[in-house]
Amino acid sequence: MIESTADLDDFDRAILETLAAEGRISVTDLARRIGLSKTPTQARMRRLEAAGFIKGYRAILDPLRLGLDHVAFVEVRLDDTRESALEAFNAAVATIPEIEQCHMMAASFDYLLKVRVRDMNAYRTVLAEKISRLPHVASTSTFVAMQAVKEGML
Repeated sequence: MIESTADLDDFDRAILETLAAEGRISVTDLARRIGLSKTPTQARMRRLEAAGFIKGYRAILDPLRLGLDHVAFVEVRLDDTRESALEAFNAAVATIPEIEQCHMMAASFDYLLKVRVRDMNAYRTVLAEKISRLPHVASTSTFVAMQAVKEGML
């Protein structure tokens, strides 16, 4: 069983790198690319999935084509940082589809949110009606992105 990145060999790393870039690659093409036959490649993929290195497969949508080209980063300060308050905030954030990412921070604020919507009016609504009403929110600060220079998983 693979338990840590130290247990990954070059074939495992090649599989992960290739799948991160081309999630729809066939097992046959993947096997050819990494220099193994199909059966051991499939076995390694199953092992990497079982160990949690591969969380799943999904389509990556183009937010610009979907009209979601307004990105804001929101610093959130909580009025309570006890574990129960953090758990309540985390659970509530997960229910808001406009929040693309949420990170707990070691900073002068508690969380950093990445919010994606169609325009500034939509953002104002999300901020007022959803983010500001999250449990234990004391204050927020918004930073609007002008351009995404680099985005991606790896």
